[in-house]
Amino acid sequence: MKMPSWQRAVVKVGSALIAPDDTGTSSKYLLAIARFIIECHERGQEVVLVSSGSAAAGRKHISYDSDTIPVTVKKAMAAVGQTDMMANWSRFFDFPCAQVLMTHGDLRDRARYVSIRNTLHTLLEHNVLPIVNENDALATDEMKVGDNDNLAAMVATLVDADALFICSDIDGLFDADPRVKPDAKKIPVVDKITEEIFALAGGTTNKIATGGMRTKIEAAEKATSHGIDTYIVNGRKGETFELLLHGKNPGTLFSRQQDPMTNKKHWLRHTLVSQGEIVVDAETANSVVAGQSLTTMGIVDIQGDFNRGDAVVIRNGDNAEAVAKGICQYSSHELIHIKGQEVSAIAKQYGYSPITEVIESNDLMILEDE
Repeated sequence: MKMPSWQRAVVKVGSALIAPDDTGTSSKYLLAIARFIIECHERGQEVVLVSSGSAAAGRKHISYDSDTIPVTVKKAMAAVGQTDMMANWSRFFDFPCAQVLMTHGDLRDRARYVSIRNTLHTLLEHNVLPIVNENDALATDEMKVGDNDNLAAMVATLVDADALFICSDIDGLFDADPRVKPDAKKIPVVDKITEEIFALAGGTTNKIATGGMRTKIEAAEKATSHGIDTYIVNGRKGETFELLLHGKNPGTLFSRQQDPMTNKKHWLRHTLVSQGEIVVDAETANSVVAGQSLTTMGIVDIQGDFNRGDAVVIRNGDNAEAVAKGICQYSSHELIHIKGQEVSAIAKQYGYSPITEVIESNDLMILEDE
């Protein structure tokens, strides 16, 4: 099957390729990937590499016998292994590479998000290969993206990529688990990601890896909604990258949406983590869906503990449907006292004129499919 053309791509390489035996990094499968990136550079195509493997690289420096590795040990492995991983990649290329480490906290803060975006674009403009990884040594649970499949999708949106290649040890998405059913058939193209597609996902058997097929589908959902074709391919097969260079799909293609979200809407939907909920009446829910800002009138309940500037979900109290997600200009504590009141009444009661909009319309993302 012929692939859609692309000019800028993100290539994600998982731990199953970097540390195939779970004991440390190996170049066994990396050379073919490096050759692919070099060939793309020679063709004038731009590539961003998202590479797992820092914790795997650190295992040769910090040994741990148990199958269950404590979080603190994983962080130490990631810290010591990050330089090894960069050295492992850099030796393949005769052009400069740049290390970019980030956490979810960097991505959900709009100013830092834009800063990272500008840095990555500048690196590409100067023909530098950005090598991105999550900053596992420092990230806390609430600041972690959690897996590099979803990180790769976020990076793909940051750089306005045309394609995302998720390279792992599997041939693509199958209609059944091929480890259990040998006659399972690979699905070459997925036009729309549905619950039925998610139901086909299995788990991961790699002790170092944090992702499985489900995280790859989640990543594809994020990327395709931004207009990015996403591929799951087998990085252990050298012919995979020859086929990609010849414009042929060797795995599963998740086709881009024809009406992609804007950068800000995508950031609101897929990057920001909701810290609470605002429950509204049906009339207010309908006005929000129609594109109106959310005001204090129509708010019937506040759930969760959130601060000004946090993301929250707006829920229709009549049917419990989540209708929108946005950046709140009030804390939950403030809203508890002023919910359901008109601005004039709030000013009279508290002696100040509050912000008219609880969530402005340009800070709202409608959740049509949830």
